[in-house]
Amino acid sequence: MRLQAAQVENFKLANDTGRFRVDDLTCLVGKNESGKTAILKALHRLNPDDADGRDFDIETEYPRFRLFEYKQRHAGNPDNVVTSWWHLDDVERRWITDRFGPSALVTDEVVVRRGYLNTNDWTVPIDETAATRHLVDHSGLSAADADRLWSISSAQTLVQSVQALDASTTRDTFAQRLRDLVGDGSVTEAVTDYLSVNMPTFVYYANYHTLPGQMSLDHFIELEAQNQMTWPEKIFKALLSLVGSSAQDISRAATYEAMKADLEAVGLRLSREIFEYWSQNRDLEVEFAFDQARPADPPPYDSGYVFRTRIRNRRHGVSVSFDERSTGFVWFFSFLIWFSQMQSEHGQDLVLLLDEPGLSLHGTAQADLLRYIRERLAPKCQVVYSTHSPFMVSTNNLLSLRTVEDAVTRSGEVRGTVVGDDVFSTDAETLFPLRAALGYDITQTMFAGDHCLLVGGPSDLLYLTWASEELSARGRIALDRRWTITPCGGIRKVGSFLNLFGVSQSHLAVFTDHAPGEKATVRSLREAGLLQDGLVLTADMFVLAQDEADTEDLVGRGLYSQVVNKAFALPAAQWMTRSRVVPARVVKEVEDHFKTLPVHAPVFDRLVPAAYLLEHKREFEGDPDLDSALDRFARLFDTLNRFLTSGP
Repeated sequence: MRLQAAQVENFKLANDTGRFRVDDLTCLVGKNESGKTAILKALHRLNPDDADGRDFDIETEYPRFRLFEYKQRHAGNPDNVVTSWWHLDDVERRWITDRFGPSALVTDEVVVRRGYLNTNDWTVPIDETAATRHLVDHSGLSAADADRLWSISSAQTLVQSVQALDASTTRDTFAQRLRDLVGDGSVTEAVTDYLSVNMPTFVYYANYHTLPGQMSLDHFIELEAQNQMTWPEKIFKALLSLVGSSAQDISRAATYEAMKADLEAVGLRLSREIFEYWSQNRDLEVEFAFDQARPADPPPYDSGYVFRTRIRNRRHGVSVSFDERSTGFVWFFSFLIWFSQMQSEHGQDLVLLLDEPGLSLHGTAQADLLRYIRERLAPKCQVVYSTHSPFMVSTNNLLSLRTVEDAVTRSGEVRGTVVGDDVFSTDAETLFPLRAALGYDITQTMFAGDHCLLVGGPSDLLYLTWASEELSARGRIALDRRWTITPCGGIRKVGSFLNLFGVSQSHLAVFTDHAPGEKATVRSLREAGLLQDGLVLTADMFVLAQDEADTEDLVGRGLYSQVVNKAFALPAAQWMTRSRVVPARVVKEVEDHFKTLPVHAPVFDRLVPAAYLLEHKREFEGDPDLDSALDRFARLFDTLNRFLTSGP
C-alpha cells in the first residue's frame, strides 16, 4: 500500500485541512502554530509504531471552540479525524485477484478513516458478486451444484448454501476453502483483514527525541518493567536492540567483552553512516561504555551499572558526554538509531513522520540532513516532514511542498489549519522559507560556472560583454567564455558573497572600481585571505595616469561622453565634449555635468549608457577613441584569462 493523499478534520486547530497529496517525500511548510504537528500526529494514529499513542481523545483534541456544540450533536456518533487514500501495489492486487478473481477488485484505491471511535474504517473496492461467482467457478463442484450457487452475491450466503448441498468430498473441500478465505464474513472483510496486516507502520519522530548521554541500567529495567519508558529510554532500548541485547545482559559482568565488541561494531556502523552526511566536523567518533556507578554521582547514577555514550574529537584528542555535544549532532545520531530499529522491526514498510527535523542544526547541516532524507530515507519509505526553515526546503522538487496555514476567511471566520496542495499562498510568513530558499538557490546559480568574475554592478557586466564581443569580432583577445560574470552590488559586498556562498577561491576573480571611498576596502579584501593574492583587479590598473578609475574609464572619456550624449538624448547645447583638462574619473565628471543641466533634464544613471552602448554598438564603430578603449579592455581580459591556465 502506498499513501496517496490525506485529510485531517476535527482535530486541534484543524477543522478541515482539505485533501492534500502525499508523495514519496512530502514537506509541510508553514510558520509556528499553523498546525503542522497536528497533521503529523493525526496521520500517526492510523497505524502507529507505538500503540500507546493510538487513540484520539475528544476532551483534549477536539477543536475547543466547537466542543460544546459537538457534545450536543454527536453523542454516540463521534466525528472522523483522518481520512487517507491508498494505492495498492502489485503484490496486494495479485493476492486479491488470485483468490477472488480479476473482476473482484474494482479499483486500486483504498480509503482508510479513523476518528474518535478509535477504530479504522476501511473502504475497499470489492465487487462481492464477481468475487463469489469466481469462487463458484473454481469450486470443483458439479455443473448442477454450481448453477444453484451462481446467483449468490455474498460470501456469507455462499458459505451457508454450500452446506445445504448434498454431502460430498468436493463440497467439504470447497466449504473448508471458503472458511479459510472468508471465515464467517464477506470478501470485503477478508481483503480488509489482509490489507490491515500489510498497512505500513507510521513512525513519528520529533526534535526532542534524543538518546541520553548516560543511562542507569537498574532505573531503566524498572521503568521498562512498569511500562513507563519515555523517549530517552525508548531510544536507549532501540540502541540495545540493534546490538541484539538487553539491559539485563549488560548488567551481567561476564558478558562485558562480547557486549563491548557488539557496541563498538554498532557505534562504528552508525558513525560511518552519519559522517557520510555530517559535514560540520568529520573528526568525531561515537564511543559506548558501561561500568559500575560511582556512589558520589547523583541518583539514579549512584548504584548498579551505568551505560554511557561519549563523543571523541580526534582533532583535539578529548571526549565529552553525548549530552554535551551540539543538540543538532545528538538529534541526528539519535534519529539514526531509532530509524535503524524501526527498519529492523518493520522492514521498509514505513511512513516516516518527522516533526521539524534538524531544528537545532546549522543551515549547512540542515542541507546535509535534507540530502540524507532524499538519498537514504525516501527511496526506502515514504517521508512526510514539517519545517519552517529555508534550508529544509528542496527547491529542485517544489511539487513536494504543501503549505500549512491557520487560515481566516475574508469575513473573519476562523477556518483553522488548511493544507495547500501547491506552493502558492497569500500569507507571506507561510511562504517565507520557500522564498528564502528560492532566493538562495537563484543567487547560487549566479556562480554556476567553474570560474566566477565578480563585478560591482550590472553596468560593469554590460561593458565587459560589449568589449568582449567587439574584440572577438576583430580577432583579438576577448574574455574567455569560461568566466561567469556576476554583479555583486559593489566591492563592499564581495566579502559577504564569498562567505555566504562559499565560492572556491581558486576559481574566482574580482574586478572593481577604485574610487576614493573604496581604496581601503580593496586593500582589506586583498589582505583578508578570502581571495588569493592578485585576484582583486581594479580599474586603475588598466588606465594610464590615473590612480582612481571606474569601468567607464576603460571605455574612456572621449567615447563615453558620446555614449552619454546619445543615451540620454541630450540637446547639442547640453552635450559633453571629448576634451578634459586634468585626469579624473569620468563618472564623477558626468555626474557634475548633469547637476548643471535644467531641472527637466534626465537624471544620470550609470546603467543607461552601458545598455545603450551594448544595444547600439554599430553607432560607435568609427569613433576615434574606440580602439584605445578596446586596448584597455584587452589588457584586462588578458590578465583574467591567464588566471585560468597559470593561476595567481
